[in-house]
Amino acid sequence: MTSEPEGGEVAVAIRGLTKRFPGVIANENVDLTVRRGEIHALLGENGAGKSTLMSCLVGLYRPTEGHIELATGGKPLQKVDIHSPRAAIRLGIGMVYQHFKLVPNQTVAENVILGVEGVGFIPNMKAVETEVAALGERFGLRVDPTAEIWQLSVGLRQRVEILKLLYRGAEILILDEPTAVLTPQESAELGATLRHLANDGRAVVFISHKLDEVLAFSDRVTVLRAGKNVATLDTKDATKAGLAKLMVGREVLFTSDREDQEPGPVVLDCAAISANDGRGLPAIEDLSFVVRSGEILGVAGVAGNGQFELAECVTGLRSLTAGRILLHGDDMGGLSPRGFIRHGVSHVPADRLGMGLAGGLPLSDNFIMKRYTSAPIASGRFLRKRAITELSTEYIEKFSVSTPSAATPARNLSGGNQQKAILAREIDAGTKSGVTPLIVAAYPTRGLDVGAIEAVREALLAERRRGAAIMLISEDLDELFVLSDRVMVLHGGVNMGIVDAAGVTKERIGLMMAGELAAK
Repeated sequence: MTSEPEGGEVAVAIRGLTKRFPGVIANENVDLTVRRGEIHALLGENGAGKSTLMSCLVGLYRPTEGHIELATGGKPLQKVDIHSPRAAIRLGIGMVYQHFKLVPNQTVAENVILGVEGVGFIPNMKAVETEVAALGERFGLRVDPTAEIWQLSVGLRQRVEILKLLYRGAEILILDEPTAVLTPQESAELGATLRHLANDGRAVVFISHKLDEVLAFSDRVTVLRAGKNVATLDTKDATKAGLAKLMVGREVLFTSDREDQEPGPVVLDCAAISANDGRGLPAIEDLSFVVRSGEILGVAGVAGNGQFELAECVTGLRSLTAGRILLHGDDMGGLSPRGFIRHGVSHVPADRLGMGLAGGLPLSDNFIMKRYTSAPIASGRFLRKRAITELSTEYIEKFSVSTPSAATPARNLSGGNQQKAILAREIDAGTKSGVTPLIVAAYPTRGLDVGAIEAVREALLAERRRGAAIMLISEDLDELFVLSDRVMVLHGGVNMGIVDAAGVTKERIGLMMAGELAAK
């Protein structure tokens, strides 16, 4: 199933590329052709080899086998040696990474020229600012060139990263998971920008695992699975179900089986709680709600409207400024996070590696983080190696965590497998607490591929069936509708209302997210 370029000059051709690391084949005999004037999506599961393939194209890695041909700088298609990122830039290739590489306390213009050859020891910043502004106007990437990076939203920072490449004359632009940190509105704006760039004759490659965006943005799509190119096809001939099957090698369900069930007793009762953010400013104000056994309460809202602080409050990580939190009827005021854990609270944080896992430690050490002080993991002051091995094996098998071994550092796993590892630990900790568990899951599927999303959602629904109380924080309204029994909407840290998920429209939730109170 291959679609070769038609009617457009080939800008880059990857021929039989293989990249091996010790014990791992990241890419195996991959062919990929991208033409000028097209948006080419590179689709695949986490760990499928997408980023490694593009890292070879931008000079971060050298291919083990195969070669790359380019037609940039007015030259015909020819074999090139891309031995470094600087060489890639000189050849007209640029990449925007998922984690931006900007200096926060410098201006947009200063970031754009950082590292550019030939600007002089003391550059003419007025001229640079004028040129950056002109580039922004030309490509729909308007941003104040005199603004400092820390003042900009995530979407505007991404614009700066693209402007950096255009300023350097990039003819081939690669974007790694470009919508992972964007709101839906910003994602739509990015799609328009990519089309503008393609229409200008540039070749655009964007790495993704979001099927809706691949179908909306791209002209052609290449699917990688286990490091191999399994298909390249015209997007107009693709379907969401077909692409998902190519990605994971099986049929994927896009709906979850959430049976109707009567909720049980109240597990979490938040009464008029308020809390400040890290700057000491109000983050949530006068929130009152309950979460019952056997139900999922979804929390919707545009990023930065108090969701992060709310999750920290109900897990004991942030102190209240007013109100009280009751768990199983017990007032949690003044208790530490360990006290919340003892009351059955499990936390799947938004930041998998920053908070959920210790990336440099083996997976087995991450698995025992909530059980290392008690039997059978501990015997007095000593840890029992056999018990740790047995627990790790149980978690890996039960949650289908794909890893070479339990000794593998957590940071070496794909995002989906990191998330499954966290779920294994947190769900087990809740069930071992002796009370009905409360699972606080913040953006549990963000940045995951369709297969991993399916696994995470099914794990949460399984716990709902077992009677757990679940608070699900997500910016994905479709996910909230699929999983939640009720949805609470936050705007400016204030509760705009709680509605039944089955009886509300996406448009209604959108209005509430914009600050409109739910009808009484």
